Amino acid sequence: MSDAPALPAEPRPEPDDAIAKGLRGFGPLGILAILIILAGMIPAVMGVLVLLWAWRSHTPWREIGIVRPRSWIRTAAIAIVLGAVFKLVMKSVVMPMLGADPINQRYHYLAGNSNALLPMIFAIVIGAGFGEETFFRGYLFERLGKLIGSSAIAKTFAVLITSIWFALVHYPDQGLAGVQQAMVTGLTFGTVFALTGTLLPLMIAHASFDLTALAIIYWDLETAVAHLIFK
Repeated sequence: MSDAPALPAEPRPEPDDAIAKGLRGFGPLGILAILIILAGMIPAVMGVLVLLWAWRSHTPWREIGIVRPRSWIRTAAIAIVLGAVFKLVMKSVVMPMLGADPINQRYHYLAGNSNALLPMIFAIVIGAGFGEETFFRGYLFERLGKLIGSSAIAKTFAVLITSIWFALVHYPDQGLAGVQQAMVTGLTFGTVFALTGTLLPLMIAHASFDLTALAIIYWDLETAVAHLIFK
């Protein structure tokens, strides 16, 4: 018996049509689809547009990384733990080594701010966990794979390109420290996706990563965690 709702059925490769073929390609229709997805701007919206693109283009869900896990509970539990540990390592080891401010000035307003807590949790789970992973890992890896292939070199290139892009979009909101953190997380999540081709654990780990960051900020533990290793 399944312990979670079933995934949507695979888009059927047949019957195919000109629109589906055009959406999968890089002609006018394919480029238009890319521009529409980019125009979504908000990660959650972009994620939904990617799913609509996959459905209408008859692209199997597995090609954008949506693969049913063998065990939903085990997968979720492991991803939650790894995401939280990853954030703690980033905050206490990696970011101090990069000279980052212990306090995330952009989001420090969340410290003790219960009114903003639920909206931020929703934004993290839907925007970061679902939206960013669907676009930056699932969609971009699929598109780059169609362009440059699936060799080890091609996948390495895809990891680098998507990680740089992922890092740069964090600059307007979080500055240099946000770029540094996003680059490390992008390389990590991108490498895992390149090796496994599975997106759902990364969605959960990404949400766990950001929720751990939120908890640290909310309980005003940023300085303590940042100085846990380096005093």
